[in-house]
Amino acid sequence: MARTSLLVFCICFINGILSYDLNDNKFPDDFLFGVATAAYQIEGAWNEGGKGENIWDNVCHRVPSPVVNNDTGDIACDSYHKYKEDVALLKDLGVDVYRFSLSWSRILPNGFDNKINVEGINYYKNLIRELLDNNIKPLVTIYHWDLPQVLQDAGGWESEFIIDAYLDYARVCFREFGDDVKYWLTFNEPKQTCHEGYASGGKAPLIISPGVGEYMCSRNLLLAHSKAWHLYNNEFRSKQQGRVGITIDSNWYEPASNSSEDLAASETALRFNYGCYADPVIHGDWPKQMKENIARRSKAQGYRRSRLPEFTEEEIKYMRNTVDFLGLNTYTSSVVRAIAQPDTTTLGLSEDTEVDEWQPEDWEGSASSWLKVAPWGARKLLKWLKYAYNDTPIMVTENGYSDEGTLNDERRINYYQGYISNIRDAMEKDDVNVIGYTAWSFMDNFEWLRGYSEHFGLYHVDFNSPNRTRTKKDSAIWYQNLMKTRCVAEKCKN
Repeated sequence: MARTSLLVFCICFINGILSYDLNDNKFPDDFLFGVATAAYQIEGAWNEGGKGENIWDNVCHRVPSPVVNNDTGDIACDSYHKYKEDVALLKDLGVDVYRFSLSWSRILPNGFDNKINVEGINYYKNLIRELLDNNIKPLVTIYHWDLPQVLQDAGGWESEFIIDAYLDYARVCFREFGDDVKYWLTFNEPKQTCHEGYASGGKAPLIISPGVGEYMCSRNLLLAHSKAWHLYNNEFRSKQQGRVGITIDSNWYEPASNSSEDLAASETALRFNYGCYADPVIHGDWPKQMKENIARRSKAQGYRRSRLPEFTEEEIKYMRNTVDFLGLNTYTSSVVRAIAQPDTTTLGLSEDTEVDEWQPEDWEGSASSWLKVAPWGARKLLKWLKYAYNDTPIMVTENGYSDEGTLNDERRINYYQGYISNIRDAMEKDDVNVIGYTAWSFMDNFEWLRGYSEHFGLYHVDFNSPNRTRTKKDSAIWYQNLMKTRCVAEKCKN
């Protein structure tokens, strides 16, 4: 009773403060609402069912562990065994679509397609069938950061062999699941794969090679994406009639002033972050800001050629327009300004960008140091994407709020209201072609190097329980109502 009263109070309080700003128009009937997860973060069963080791298994089992509290994804939410229960929760929530990822090492334990794991294939076929039987569309991410360890040992994303290894993996996925999957994402957040995984050491495989390895990774990943898109387009599209995209993460970068320098700094930050991957798959090549900055800085650092690998004319033509839709993961915003005299001796993506970036202290925070609440940034980012990338359809594939764990999560409700309202504004007032939204996350899960110390879920998971009990939070009740009304305001038009 106390929890119900608190929920009513929180919703009334939020509406009382924010209702005049909230968009009260319903989302279109064909707009896809859903929730999102990733294989390593929820599946568990790390060494069951014929699965091979991946880079996150390897990192989590290191001694000493780099993960908070020595946490691992060995069991995680145990979704490998509890997928039917999870689909029942999804049905109760009322979502149109469920975004999940495939584990490369569960499907191809050796990384290559010479050995296909039938148990892994059957697990995903069973999950997809359970979703479809409950009128939930699968949105499938082929790669969400969990490279088979055997491929990392051979060089990983810094080595060119990975392009065709990924292509072979994608072919297996399209062949085995494509008749039932109409929405594909080749990669989740390639910036995190490359710039965290191969530059800062913030994600597996924890390699530190700023300004060099990270750009080699980016090149190979982009060519792998393009090959996979062409494969689908040439061999599978006519029969399966699906759509293939890539999901890229970005903040909105608000210029600190209206000066031409700060406006240029905002554009540069957007191009180095979202544009690093979107420009090649839409326009065929790196953003000009990246090419100019990195070439100039490389020369000043004594390099014979730019640290940013060049694409050939053939590769540029091959990569251009290799998406059916763009995925966007966005959580927060930053303020940026130009740096009058940048340090040209340093290496790395942020250093090569040459802008000063920060988040004001008075912005509302969360349990994640990087995540501050700025819902207005979502609309500005979507409007920028519309004009930067030829009005390509956009799906918001991640957006969410972290706390330290509570069922009465009114701050998460507040967050979702603000962001989803701004997304509706972008669609209605800026004519941005947004086709769907999947909230991060369906349930609390393994948050990479942060382990289980940060919670993003609509459902609480008791990680101390052998059953990994799921419990609906207040935000799940709110989201369930959103699924029914398709409108964030208390009173909706139409």
